[in-house]
Amino acid sequence: MTITMAAQGRFCAAWLAAAACAGVLGTLLAGCAAPAQQQDTISQMVTLSEESDARRRARIRLELASGYYGEGKTEIALDELKQVIATDPTFGEAYNLRGLIYMRLGDNREAEDSFRRAVAMNPRDADALHNYGWLQCQLGEYQNADKSFAQAMTNPLYAGRAKTLMAMGLCQARSGRTDVAESSLARSYELDAGNPITGYNLARLLFTKGDFKRAQFYIRRLNNSELANAESLWLGIRVEQRMNDPAAMGQLSEQLRKRFPDSRERQALDRGAFND
Repeated sequence: MTITMAAQGRFCAAWLAAAACAGVLGTLLAGCAAPAQQQDTISQMVTLSEESDARRRARIRLELASGYYGEGKTEIALDELKQVIATDPTFGEAYNLRGLIYMRLGDNREAEDSFRRAVAMNPRDADALHNYGWLQCQLGEYQNADKSFAQAMTNPLYAGRAKTLMAMGLCQARSGRTDVAESSLARSYELDAGNPITGYNLARLLFTKGDFKRAQFYIRRLNNSELANAESLWLGIRVEQRMNDPAAMGQLSEQLRKRFPDSRERQALDRGAFND
């Protein structure tokens, strides 16, 4: 199965809107159009008390830049980052955030340069490796992406293994490597079963492979939660149709029509387009 970046982006954006999850961007945007940065401060070799004055000033400005980035004020964030880098040119976290901003702006060349610098300055920076891996995936550099994701997870203090495994699985699925994608998504699900993007994509992959029973398990868990959306309900309907469960299919259809009456999935349901 091939999962397009456009489809992933639509799905992630729809979930963010439905879940009103501005406070968990780091969890839900990982592996989507613009993975959010999560600071792994434990993994930094220099503690805050050991920082130089220049690094301390740079870190304060970096926090400002991160805030502007989170608010979507990319130009202001870039201006702040220029000051950060001028103050401390060896601050790898600044280049990581700069890479994220350029990804958001669609400037992949500058994003790649930024992530390379971040990783060169700190080869153990799992966040930068994760973000670099996702950029490589967008560029179709699948083997390099696998290496970056794998390197991120070699850091024993890295707390974002679930998001990196999810991103790796999405990338592998995009490149048509369904078996390894299933393994990566399943491992991510074991670490974070509450992530709707992981659950949906794992169920969707299994559905496409014809493993309807296992797909039913994952999509039912998602649709029984408050994070169900039009796409997950429609996938659930298609799974139940294949499993010949008209009662479950009817319940999900009623939810889809009631909660998302103007959605493309509602239109597909009304057409009976179960095999599209």
